[in-house]
Amino acid sequence: MADDYTRAAVRAALAVTARLGLPAHDPEVLHERSNVLVRLGPLVARVPATTRLARTGPAWQERDVAVSEFLTERGVLVVSPTTDPPAGPHFAEGLPVTLWHHTPHDPDHRYAPDVVARSLAEVHAALREYPGELPRRGPLDDLGRVFDRHDLDPRLRAEAARLAAALPAAAVQPLHGDAHPGNLIATPAGPCWLDFEDTWRGPLAWDLGILARQGGPEFLAAYPGEVDEGALRVCMRLRELYSVVWQFVIAIRFPHRLPGARSALAAYFS
Repeated sequence: MADDYTRAAVRAALAVTARLGLPAHDPEVLHERSNVLVRLGPLVARVPATTRLARTGPAWQERDVAVSEFLTERGVLVVSPTTDPPAGPHFAEGLPVTLWHHTPHDPDHRYAPDVVARSLAEVHAALREYPGELPRRGPLDDLGRVFDRHDLDPRLRAEAARLAAALPAAAVQPLHGDAHPGNLIATPAGPCWLDFEDTWRGPLAWDLGILARQGGPEFLAAYPGEVDEGALRVCMRLRELYSVVWQFVIAIRFPHRLPGARSALAAYFS
């Protein structure tokens, strides 16, 4: 059942499309976790939900649109923002709303590791030419904002600082930022990446660590390039920490998830 976050997101999506003079459509909620995705005919409105508890302001939505637009213009297959009407972010109900082309896909199809790895390498190659400003500390700054806003176990902040100090000096480049196989959808045109709001300039090991941790070692082995093993170990541990912290953020919205967050915390420090 939809909660207040989802209902607010649907209201915001309808308000924005009405203000833009777009044809009315019955809203269909496609997703309602970190962000709420509301299909309105040929468009999908993307509105922050759980992320509101960790992030303020429209910077993430602006980045998502700008990076996705850049990749689309270069022929990389990603879910693309609209141009007419403008993708935004627009604002309603105090929330940023971005607009995207609805992209038909097979939600049950899972690509083989080599397909995922090659397509991510294509994204990385194109992103190296991205001219826009991007965060330099990505997940570390994200964690800092959560620690500042919410009263969490102090060991988490200390561990984030320890891992930040342990990151070896390495070349950085624009990254996807959340490059797990769930952010790759199977479309008639082929594998299509989405969700670039976490894009930042960091070590390649961050994206590849996510790919390995949430896909499996075979995904990492299929990536056509070298990765610094020291950076990979630290980035995978940092991603694990990020996941623990995010479970506590989720539990603020969904209190029944709190026991799971506590179990993850205990496992991390065991």
